Amino acid sequence: MIRLNVFISVVEENRTKVLDAARELTASSLKEEGCIAYDVFESATRPDVLMICETWKDAEALTAHSKGAVFVKNIAVLQEFATVKLEKFEF
Repeated sequence: MIRLNVFISVVEENRTKVLDAARELTASSLKEEGCIAYDVFESATRPDVLMICETWKDAEALTAHSKGAVFVKNIAVLQEFATVKLEKFEF
């Protein structure tokens, strides 16, 4: 399995559009084959920080996800309006 922790730093004026993109990405990803878990979290102490935590069955499922239209559309929003840092764990 593969776990991704995606940390998103966003300024207040862009927070709504970034959170909307993350929520759309979450809803779509949960329907994809090989998606074990996928959720977006808002920091309780820092309003400028969001995190997407995703778990995939294998590299094939993650690759398919990263090529999907919903991912491509929404990752562009995240990259344009926020700073994104990725941590990857395989287990």
